[in-house]
Amino acid sequence: MKMDLRTVALGSGFLFLSLAAFTQGILPMLEPESRSAKVTRVVRTDLGELKWIEAQATDYTEKQALGRKVYIREGCWYCHSQFVRPVTGETRRWGPVSQAGEYAFDVPHLFSTRRIGPDLIRVGLKYGDEWHLAHFWNPRMVVPDSIMPRFAELFDAPKEPVPVITDDAGVRTLARTPVSEAMFDFNSKEKIQLTPNADGLLFVPERGKFPVIFTPNKEFTGETVQLAAVTPELEGLIAYVQKLGMNRGKWRDRFEPQLIEVTQTSIPRSEEWIDYGKQVYERRCAGCHGVDGNGNGPAATFMHKVRPRDFTLGVFKFHLTPSGSMPTDGDLLRTITRGVRGTAMPTWHMLPEKDRLSVVQYIKYVLAADRSDPSNPYMYFVEEPHGAPVFIKQPPTPSKALVERGGKVWKQAKCWECHGDTGKGDGDKSVGLKDDFGYPIPPANLTTGQFKSGPLAADIFRTVTNGLRGTPMPSFAKPIPEEDRWALAYYILSLSAYTDPLTGEPLDISTTDRAALNDPGLNASTSQRAYAPQTSDQRNFAYGGEAWAGNRGMEVVGTGKELEPSAMTKPKRKGGNDG
Repeated sequence: MKMDLRTVALGSGFLFLSLAAFTQGILPMLEPESRSAKVTRVVRTDLGELKWIEAQATDYTEKQALGRKVYIREGCWYCHSQFVRPVTGETRRWGPVSQAGEYAFDVPHLFSTRRIGPDLIRVGLKYGDEWHLAHFWNPRMVVPDSIMPRFAELFDAPKEPVPVITDDAGVRTLARTPVSEAMFDFNSKEKIQLTPNADGLLFVPERGKFPVIFTPNKEFTGETVQLAAVTPELEGLIAYVQKLGMNRGKWRDRFEPQLIEVTQTSIPRSEEWIDYGKQVYERRCAGCHGVDGNGNGPAATFMHKVRPRDFTLGVFKFHLTPSGSMPTDGDLLRTITRGVRGTAMPTWHMLPEKDRLSVVQYIKYVLAADRSDPSNPYMYFVEEPHGAPVFIKQPPTPSKALVERGGKVWKQAKCWECHGDTGKGDGDKSVGLKDDFGYPIPPANLTTGQFKSGPLAADIFRTVTNGLRGTPMPSFAKPIPEEDRWALAYYILSLSAYTDPLTGEPLDISTTDRAALNDPGLNASTSQRAYAPQTSDQRNFAYGGEAWAGNRGMEVVGTGKELEPSAMTKPKRKGGNDG
């Protein structure tokens, strides 16, 4: 047989086609794990603890399934993989190693083979929906060096500009044009407050209301705006992306890089560090917070629920320092590293520490300033040194009695007036709440488990103690004793017990299994130690790379046993006491 280039090409094509059919069609049938929806996931117990449990992955909703079709159609899988590999560094960056059950409803699977863009299997709830809106409109808004194409065609965004006018009542609104009337009801008594970005782009989160243009800090001074609104396909795509990784539950609340705790840290003021911080800021932060730090970057118009922080006002929510005090460098570093859950502010734990510390310097000594008098700017961090951080002791051991005590404190402190009886943010005083700058700020829905200040009891205690500066959430350091604040913190955590972090719906966990998980003595702190429900299949399942290794006779080395304080013997040593 004569071997020419044509014959080799045809033979190679047939070989690789057969190999693809075998690996994706036949081989999965030979691996029992590939037909299982079994995963391990993190749940919060009735005592506020976070524990791993064996569970079943859930299928996509109708909206998420539509989004998956859009994801495939638009070729997102060409550049983005969906698989955390069991190799060094992957788990530190992305999160837990992928498990077969996570892909039980993926037909076809979208593992992909290249990472031109970041892996997405753990992207669910890393960013708020608002960040994704900006990202799909123009990726360069939030990631200046991104090579991802724009997907503005997924929006309802007429090209015709709409004039901004002041009506007879002195309200800044939009002119009535065919474009604006298609999105708003100018006869409606229900108003919607909208803020364009500096370029005149105006995102419309809801239709059928009367538009009010709100620019308290002169965020927009132009005469016309371009409107952009969501479409069913865009909503579906965002819902699908948010679903990715959520079959593993509240895993992000146990993700070590996002649990950094900093009491106090600082470096001396350095022009070199400030200059470097400016470079990092302009690359990572300016898209939302603005080049000048005024909270009105190009992407800010999409962030209608939680506006980006305006650094020029010198007001910061999250701090260990007393109410009304400026934050420490450690407070800023903690917020940057952890991110702000449920908002467009993601975790930046993957950035080198020097990058984060340099941004802290740039915010403190350049952006956080009142420059109404350019010749004599008021530098907040210089003129108002922060107070001494509040000492937070080791949290008490959770118990049923402690949570019940917290429930009583909840009622006595009237937390329900804003947050509602069940913590869903629907209290009698929840309607119309605004922050100190005039933007709407509804009370947090505490049942979702998306706590902005952090997922631990100490984080909730810090918020209750110091309040959230610039918001209606006050400090309860004086009216509520310390022990009661700890009890309240655990009660607040319990409001999100056994709920799905994505939907907020209760999980199907039996009373027997809940009782076992509520036992503080149960150690289910890692995926390998996940609690096996009594009603589950008791066969010895392995996950991800463990299954592959086990089938080939390889030993899988698990994590070592954690040492309890009571198991440690205190050594006798010199210098154990002062003096």
